[in-house]
Amino acid sequence: MSSILTSLGRTVLAGFVLLVLLVLALGPNLSSLELPFLFRWAHVMFGVMWIGLLWYFNFVQIPSMSKIPDEQKPAIGKVIAPTALFWFRWAALATVVSGVIVALLNGYAHQAFTLQAPFRAIGLGMWIALVMAFNVWFIIWPNQKRALGIVAVEADVKAKSARVAMLTSRLNTMLSVPMLFLMSAQSHNTSWFAVVS
Repeated sequence: MSSILTSLGRTVLAGFVLLVLLVLALGPNLSSLELPFLFRWAHVMFGVMWIGLLWYFNFVQIPSMSKIPDEQKPAIGKVIAPTALFWFRWAALATVVSGVIVALLNGYAHQAFTLQAPFRAIGLGMWIALVMAFNVWFIIWPNQKRALGIVAVEADVKAKSARVAMLTSRLNTMLSVPMLFLMSAQSHNTSWFAVVS
């Protein structure tokens, strides 16, 4: 077992093997799972990674940086942060793409994007997610590249870029709360949204 768990690749592969075994043991075979469901599952998986990393940055890394001795900070800035940002931005893209595919496969993409009832909740959630993904790729990532020294800039530009990246990340954290609520509310057809819509 330790040979599986000491390798991230083998651990993830083992997770998929375990999933297949559980699905087979519970009854339906994998061929009976419909494409929209598989994309929804992928959407949730990517979304967990995206929002999980967003919350890691805001609840763990940013508040902890002032407590880390200066001589240890390069380990965060040169190793951990770039890797986390890689998975963060690609998880954001994969979440958005898989979410749009789910909406298209289920036939509600147009109604959601145009905020038509009864797809207003998911539509608002989708628009918020698009704003958040835009922030990740076009504000947070370019500013983090300067702040982390991936792109060489003057010290004042580096400091300003770090602040812009942090504030935009905080904005995304704020937006994640209503986005997650709206998407959950839509999928559960809550009576609250029936009244609001």
